Amino acid sequence: MELAFLSSPIFTWVILPLLIFIARIFDVTLGTIRIIFVSKGKKYLAPLLGFFEALIWLLAMGQIMQNLTNVAAYIAYAAGFATGNFVGIYIEEKLAMGILIVRIITSKDSNRLTEQLALAGYGVTTVGAQGATGPVKLIYTIIKRKDYSNVVAIIQEFDPKAFYSIEDARMAYAGIFPPTQPGFSSTRLNRLKLRRKQK
Repeated sequence: MELAFLSSPIFTWVILPLLIFIARIFDVTLGTIRIIFVSKGKKYLAPLLGFFEALIWLLAMGQIMQNLTNVAAYIAYAAGFATGNFVGIYIEEKLAMGILIVRIITSKDSNRLTEQLALAGYGVTTVGAQGATGPVKLIYTIIKRKDYSNVVAIIQEFDPKAFYSIEDARMAYAGIFPPTQPGFSSTRLNRLKLRRKQK
């Protein structure tokens, strides 16, 4: 009975490709997160994820090799790979691990921007520089990835046309970061403080 089910068209063309698809989602997702952990220096988590990634991949490949004439298995394998990349990136965005370097270049008076960033709890360094069109201010801040949207909102509120660049930083020592308090939005409160101060 069991052998008959395993050789049935439903198993061959529906269940087996579905299992391969799911397996590939898991192994590629783990692979994507593992690469991110390697770049962040997570030397214990990365090998653990690599073990399960390789194990699931071997299981999926084993089924492919046993069903070389099954076109649906090939399609499921490729679709699982593509979906796994998407899921891995989505999970990484939700984890919001790591820190970012934000560089802002503006020809406007940068005092309001630096004050607003400081009030929001971010460390700020300002340097005078010469741009293509004249003197500019170069503003640096190191932020946690989860604070990305808050910082961009502050920059765009200061100047919607401001030039800024953001890149990953492997690590940072010391520094000033806003305190994390569940259910408390420090950004809104600090913006309110700044508006009151300007009045």
